[in-house]
Amino acid sequence: MTLFDPVAPRYGTGSLADVLPSALAVLGVPGVGDPLGLRAELAGVRRIAVLLVDGLGAYQIGDAHDAPALQALPGRHLTSGFPSTTPVSLVTLGTGAPPGAHGVLGFSVRTPDGGILNHIRWQDQPDPAAWQPLPTRWQQAAAAGVAVTVVTRAEYAGSGLSEAANRGGAFRGAADPGALAATMLDALRHSSAPALVSGYHPDVDNAGHIHGVASAEWQQAVTDVDRLVARVADGLPADAALLVTADHGQFDVPAEGRFDLGADPRLAAGLRAVAGEPRVRYLHTEPGATADVLAAWRAVLGDAAWVGERAEAVAAGWFGPVPEAHLQRIGDVVVVCRDRHVVLAGDREPAFIGAMVGFHGGATAVEMTVPLLVARGNVGGGG
Repeated sequence: MTLFDPVAPRYGTGSLADVLPSALAVLGVPGVGDPLGLRAELAGVRRIAVLLVDGLGAYQIGDAHDAPALQALPGRHLTSGFPSTTPVSLVTLGTGAPPGAHGVLGFSVRTPDGGILNHIRWQDQPDPAAWQPLPTRWQQAAAAGVAVTVVTRAEYAGSGLSEAANRGGAFRGAADPGALAATMLDALRHSSAPALVSGYHPDVDNAGHIHGVASAEWQQAVTDVDRLVARVADGLPADAALLVTADHGQFDVPAEGRFDLGADPRLAAGLRAVAGEPRVRYLHTEPGATADVLAAWRAVLGDAAWVGERAEAVAAGWFGPVPEAHLQRIGDVVVVCRDRHVVLAGDREPAFIGAMVGFHGGATAVEMTVPLLVARGNVGGGG
């Protein structure tokens, strides 16, 4: 398989949606399956930390120049959900469900009132409990008597995305990798077993977007993560385990791989709204214009993208089953970029998006393949 071969999400057998159900099974939560088979691997574990490193896809670990801890940990490959983007993946992890079921179906989506909801900037409207109606696995764990702690940047507290993905856990803020490691370990050590701790770190993704994958800034961000992982792994209590995963991979897109619907009237014609992100576009068409939009986008993009109708994308299984209530969040036309291509929307989105170097969101191996690395506590280690 090459980096840009298509990869289908493995919901139910090997995806981000399966991490927390298996973790809960290890911790003895009743009525939970173990799709990843972690119960045997982690026999005796009563405390689990799950660290999600934004942007550290499975293929990126091999690109790191100084990441001995990450490269030494045993593990396997999972798939992200689709689209392979942060809000979709965080909610897929937190709910243990495919995107179609939880309804966070893209970086941005069109709302019923015609607006565009950017899930990263989401505050209190729409109501997170209504927009994402599923209970989270953190809630399920807490209801079963597991001590649940969510550790992330303090500024994320109470956001729409945090509530959609992480409701049910006690929130603790951590400003940097050192604070994240210390706070995760403190929650593991001072919670009565069983315990479940979530950690999130955004810097690798940010460095890739701004400077490019394998840039000096990206390498430093991965090295910082490696030290974070080593510190948590070395400090685990004897009955604890650390699971390290990611929300997506990432790669650089050259100038010649960029289309811009804001600069091409053929791509802009017939559109009411544009959502998604540069690797996966959701096009909401004017009444009667869908066929013309399909034809125009296929002619302009050619082999650079798959272009199809909503029903085709849903039937392909990328999102898992999609209930009627969530269907309109997907565009009338779906555009999934192939290889090193993106579709910018220079007239509709902030300029910094067009200035980015690294991208993700699509259905290729480099974007969809994420790690699941495992470390276990040692007797006499973290206490």
